[in-house]
Amino acid sequence: MIEVQDVRLDPVARRVWRGSEELVLARKEFDLLHALMEQAGSIVTRDDLMRDVWRTTFWTSSKTIDVHLGWLRRKLGDDSQHPRLITTIRGQGLRFEAVDPTL
Repeated sequence: MIEVQDVRLDPVARRVWRGSEELVLARKEFDLLHALMEQAGSIVTRDDLMRDVWRTTFWTSSKTIDVHLGWLRRKLGDDSQHPRLITTIRGQGLRFEAVDPTL
């Protein structure tokens, strides 16, 4: 079980909870969240995500990650304008925040 902030992810059962609510994620949404939570507090590059989540070394679309990230943020209830869970680090990648940045 991986637990960061109030998000719990069970990689074996492929289940996710935000607080006490279980979330239903699509396969790629789960894989994206798993990749980010495994390295919580660290920046994960888009190249790493394409390799680890989409299993490719080339970009199928420049918007692939952004689209899936948008769906994932909505399901997590993470405001894209003021994110508390997944932060975009411009020019570097994404980071799942190890602690709530507003605290």
